[in-house]
Amino acid sequence: MPEPRAAVQARPAAGTPVLDVVVPVYNEEADLGPCVRRLHAYLGAQFPYPFRITVTDNASTDGTRAVAEALAADLPEVELVHLAEKGRGRALRAAWSASPAPVLAYLDVDLSTDLAALPPLVAPLLSGHSDLAIGTRLARTSRVVRGAKREVISRGYNLLLRGTLAARFSDAQCGFKAIRADVAAELLPLVQDTGWFFDTELLVLAQRAGLRIHEVPVDWVDDPDSRVDIVATALADLRGIGRLGRALVTGALPLARLRAQLGRGPLPAPPAQVPRGLPGQLARFAAVGVASTLAYLLLFLVARGPLGAQPANLLALLLTAVANTAANRRLTFGVTGRRHAGRHHVQGLLAFALGLALTSGSLAILHALTTPPRVAELAVLVAANLAATALRFLLLRLAMHHRP
Repeated sequence: MPEPRAAVQARPAAGTPVLDVVVPVYNEEADLGPCVRRLHAYLGAQFPYPFRITVTDNASTDGTRAVAEALAADLPEVELVHLAEKGRGRALRAAWSASPAPVLAYLDVDLSTDLAALPPLVAPLLSGHSDLAIGTRLARTSRVVRGAKREVISRGYNLLLRGTLAARFSDAQCGFKAIRADVAAELLPLVQDTGWFFDTELLVLAQRAGLRIHEVPVDWVDDPDSRVDIVATALADLRGIGRLGRALVTGALPLARLRAQLGRGPLPAPPAQVPRGLPGQLARFAAVGVASTLAYLLLFLVARGPLGAQPANLLALLLTAVANTAANRRLTFGVTGRRHAGRHHVQGLLAFALGLALTSGSLAILHALTTPPRVAELAVLVAANLAATALRFLLLRLAMHHRP
């Protein structure tokens, strides 16, 4: 099993930030100044380690670059990266790849996500507990203000990811994420998308590599001035899903190497390990038990009138015990053929004898105390059968030698 990730050193070399928050922008001259100043003030007051804010200008054609240069001149923790081409993914790749910080993050310039979620976003990465972290607007404890259209699109997209790429993370496109730099160095060269699908591709690769993705519920308020082209973005995302899906199916991605190098291996077996396959066996045994109990109660009610309570109990229990053993032999434990069938049925009959003792004894005690109605008899028999069922499972499992 790979060694756990080391915690980030809180006292890096002089001048080296622990956290680098990237703000990718395109033609955001109006929002950039308030965003960066608010973010800078928050980190200065709330984040206990050295930090940096990197404004990544994606080929803006307005005054965004001039605003970013003024911010960098005024605030020593602010840096500017200028790119000649557009694309959020391209911006993040460039800024993250060049950053000296051990923890890398990004957020959207509109600050739709409440900054109070930033410390819990990066803390698991600083400690080494997790490898990536994402803000999620879809958790039950998240608080989100946005229109129905964007809500439906967001939830539909994430459901599509679950169905097509088996994604287990809840919110791929929330503009609020962080990653450890050592993990980014391995994953970024494999991420092909340079636009909005970048986030999804990075997360799917991380999941398939066995990395731990931490999710933080966020407070999120939709920006009514958002200029994202929903149709164009959706089409690009669909193309990205198709391309990534083909790469996963064809084995074009070095997932085995990534898992060996970065993935978190299986946990060591505990001293009192639950036997492999036991949960499934219990579920199947319970299903057979429910069917057997219903059949038993029906037979008891049919035979109760002409035979009396005790003979009816004996007949119903005997018939259902034989059927129960046969069903559990095949369905619960996966044993087929006649090999050891006799021994298995002997064990089943032993379980029948124990069940008979429990149910008959319970009936005898009940009748000794009172003249019970049928409902009371059935209630006592159900309770006794529950105890007998537990014993039956242990005996049958022992007889049939646990098969994983």
